[in-house]
Amino acid sequence: MRFFRNPELKRQLAFSLLFWAAAVILALFFLPGEPACAAVLGAAGLALILGWTVFTSRRYCRLEELAAEADRLLHGERSLDLKQYQEGELAILANELEKLISRLQEQSARLQKEKVYLSDSLADISHQLRTPLTSLNLVLARLAGEGDEQERRRLVYEAGQLQERIAWLVEALLKIARIDAGTAVFAKERVDASGLVRTALEPFGIPMEIRGQTVELSLQEGAGFQGDADWSAEALGNVVKNCLEHAGEGGMLRVETRENNLYTEFMIEDSGPGIAPEDLPHLFERFYRGKQSFGTGVGIGLALARMIVNAQNGTIKAENRPEGGARFILRFYKGVV
Repeated sequence: MRFFRNPELKRQLAFSLLFWAAAVILALFFLPGEPACAAVLGAAGLALILGWTVFTSRRYCRLEELAAEADRLLHGERSLDLKQYQEGELAILANELEKLISRLQEQSARLQKEKVYLSDSLADISHQLRTPLTSLNLVLARLAGEGDEQERRRLVYEAGQLQERIAWLVEALLKIARIDAGTAVFAKERVDASGLVRTALEPFGIPMEIRGQTVELSLQEGAGFQGDADWSAEALGNVVKNCLEHAGEGGMLRVETRENNLYTEFMIEDSGPGIAPEDLPHLFERFYRGKQSFGTGVGIGLALARMIVNAQNGTIKAENRPEGGARFILRFYKGVV
């Protein structure tokens, strides 16, 4: 029997038999005239030893079954019935094992989902990089055979724009990866809301002038929040970029800031066509481009903005203005959201 292969059980059984034999011998020695008492004591002791052996054997058989079922689970079987173990410490062990198995199954499912997501993301990234790279190769090929100086300058400018787009895309993807991996470090310092807005608007000054776009600022003096100025400028800049692309030629952008006892709010509005209702639930998803997408966006700017804001105890949402155009509201909370 496999039961007797356990050295601990063999020692316990040997000790019990020795104790039983010693008790019988002592009974015969001290009660020489009462052999029946020694016989009853011996039979009772032997019955107890036999009963202990049977019950212990059954417990170890249950443990072997439990180990076998756990082994089958580790080799791919998803179902494990632990309801048959309803006694004492075995029930406790089975319950804890069931918790562990449930946790492992959840982690396995999550890892599988992450693998699929990573595969899809790599495919999206490959596609998004391939498009500007192909355009850049075509521009360079035309540039090599172009003799007209004015056309060459135009092609050089176009190649520079494509190169900047690729660089921005790679940088944004790296930032998303850092936040996903938990390696991005966010400072905890006082960020002035007015200064943050001007920093975010600065890169768009010349493009806005070329398109004839205007910006209206309504900034509360002294408003601010605890966070990271550089990361926050990246988030706000991505929202501004999206609004300017949708505002179109001669469009208007309005930025308002205010602070209260709960949060500091940034509200960015544009005079564009607004956001399609079917796009609103997916606007902050990676690589999502709505039906009314403009410009050369690839659908990661708003996703990155949400990740940055959320990482700083904030929220971001999008909606349509009653009078037309889109509205983005960023809030950085002073306590737990």
